[in-house]
Amino acid sequence: MEVIIQPNKEAAASLVARIIANDLRANPQLVLGLATGKTMERVYRQLVRMHHEEKLDFSRCATFNLDEYVGLSPNRPNSYRHYMDCHLFSQVNIERRNTHLPDGLAADLSAECQRYEALIQKAGGIDLQLLGIGKAGHIGFNEPLSALRSRTRVKALTPTTIKQNAPMFGGEDKVPRRAITMGVGTIIEARRCILLATGDSKAEVIAQAVEGPITSMISASALQLHARCTVIVDEEAGAKLKEQEYYRWIFDNEPEWESYR
Repeated sequence: MEVIIQPNKEAAASLVARIIANDLRANPQLVLGLATGKTMERVYRQLVRMHHEEKLDFSRCATFNLDEYVGLSPNRPNSYRHYMDCHLFSQVNIERRNTHLPDGLAADLSAECQRYEALIQKAGGIDLQLLGIGKAGHIGFNEPLSALRSRTRVKALTPTTIKQNAPMFGGEDKVPRRAITMGVGTIIEARRCILLATGDSKAEVIAQAVEGPITSMISASALQLHARCTVIVDEEAGAKLKEQEYYRWIFDNEPEWESYR
């Protein structure tokens, strides 16, 4: 695991977008794992800008989102399909048939989870998985006590997650109680993972995920096991990390990051 601390939210999101863009240019058929949420909006704005100004090409890539709420139509404003269409898919030249999210309206949710896993495998697996982190320490909707080998499945949301998402739904009582999510095991099979976190509200959970023990109570801590995981934070989100000096030295000195400095 590598940790990169950037001066602010925009710089952190810009770095993530540049990494994605470079990987996409190197492999136009890149299989991208995508995430949603306010933190990711800055990343998608940068990718859209690169598409229009730098001709970043999405026409041959495929995408798989981490999750979708159970019971929400794709046309509903709070569905993750709607989010992705709004913030990325409708603004770049990606083929809609190559964009994949779980079907939260599936009659057989268990079969839908198996179908989604099979689609990822058919695509050859995920090359680059973009991740956020919830206040409960989750990646995707892998809430506390999610098995570290778990696969795509239905998960009940914790009160912490429901409260965190309530403003988008207009109240806690309107937030769906379940979601389909890639499992922790599914996520860490991606060939590369990038976790983006910004703001002081994420500082404690980032410190736990990065420098704490690997535990199912903080599903993001499983990323410590990944061979190629980069955690990118702004100053606020990285404020409680103990090894900040070392992380800064790595970014300033390692040849891998020279073109991004």
